Amino acid sequence: MLLTVLWIIGITAEGMTGALAAGRQKMDLFGVSVIACVTAIGGGSLRDVLLGHYPLVWVEKPHFLLLIIGAAILTVSISVLMQHFRTLFLVLDAVGLSAFAVIGTQIALEMGHGFIIAVVASVLTGVFGGVLRDLLCDRIPLVFQNELYASVAFLATCVYFLMMSLGASENITVIVSVLIAFSTRLLSLWRGWALPVFDYQEREYKRDPRQRLWRMFRR
Repeated sequence: MLLTVLWIIGITAEGMTGALAAGRQKMDLFGVSVIACVTAIGGGSLRDVLLGHYPLVWVEKPHFLLLIIGAAILTVSISVLMQHFRTLFLVLDAVGLSAFAVIGTQIALEMGHGFIIAVVASVLTGVFGGVLRDLLCDRIPLVFQNELYASVAFLATCVYFLMMSLGASENITVIVSVLIAFSTRLLSLWRGWALPVFDYQEREYKRDPRQRLWRMFRR
């Protein structure tokens, strides 16, 4: 029950952030609704398709789509106030990430998969809605740059497996996993923690036109 409530909070917040991203690209209401839905449930849908987990949540319970679209339209209506809620959105985003990661882990385990696939499911659920949002909005996904995000989903799965190995009940396992992931995400924002960045700037050189791939198809 707790995880479901956190998931609903998460998809609502993600839907609103998706709507804001669409607004920065000057999309119409249809575009705003699509980006909001992709952001909120795109990661979970991708996970379910890849793992063969059917029906998709929003197909089985389409009222969640209405919730996300409603949150997106609300965001459009009060967009002038959104800059005052940035901190709240960061907190709600951390809640959503933590809940999504644990849900992804649980689904992988229910399907009989082990740790590696559970990590993949966790990261897909927690991260790839935002990746799809950024790609559709024509920008480099934020999670690929300078924040701990996918790492938090990975941590949630590790904690979940650790609690299981210690014989903790499912409720305790869920609560501890969510709390640790949530706390880590907020601490990373506060302290500026990030993974090392690979910065490779190749010196300028002239490429031989004969080596270009398109010439192969002109022969």
